[in-house]
Amino acid sequence: MDIASVDELLTTTRSVRRRLDLVRPVGRDVIMECLQIAMQAPTASNAQDWRWLVITDPGKRAAIAKIYRSIGEQYLPRMAASESDPQTRRVLRSALTLTDTLADVPVHVIPCLQRRFDGNDPVVASSAWASIIPAGWSFMLALRSRGLGSVWTTMHLAKEREVAELLGIPDTVTQAALFPVAYTIGTDFKPAARPPAETITYWDGWAQS
Repeated sequence: MDIASVDELLTTTRSVRRRLDLVRPVGRDVIMECLQIAMQAPTASNAQDWRWLVITDPGKRAAIAKIYRSIGEQYLPRMAASESDPQTRRVLRSALTLTDTLADVPVHVIPCLQRRFDGNDPVVASSAWASIIPAGWSFMLALRSRGLGSVWTTMHLAKEREVAELLGIPDTVTQAALFPVAYTIGTDFKPAARPPAETITYWDGWAQS
């Protein structure tokens, strides 16, 4: 295994919003390849109860984007204006930009779980997320290796039922996220600014600050 290549993939798979190519088509085959890889991720209790909803229909993408924008426009501008950290402010402004372009992103992917766990024991909920989160991240890594990008968004979940009605998602299914998928404009992504691991790691007990 080429450790350098693996490390580059892991450290440069970024949340892509502004650099999504809204014109270049994304074929069904490449999406299916990435989903097949995602299905190799660990799944809690071997449940394998993830499901993937892929939306390419322009009308449905526009409807999802309208719901998404109705949520984002309520608080993203205010948060961006009041944020003092430059990196966080850039992220918020980028998220606001996505509310305007989401309808034009050629593919929307919604990872789902074939169960509900609203109000359940935290262990049950944690087990459910332990299945879909690794699979979702594997999907995004597979996209990156093929010149595509995405961003893990959850904002539409504030109106999950509206999206469910639009797409015919049963009441027994939980939507976990929304991935806008497109080829990226350029592939020269770099690691993000993060603190040294030593500053956020404790050994054998919680360190008091």
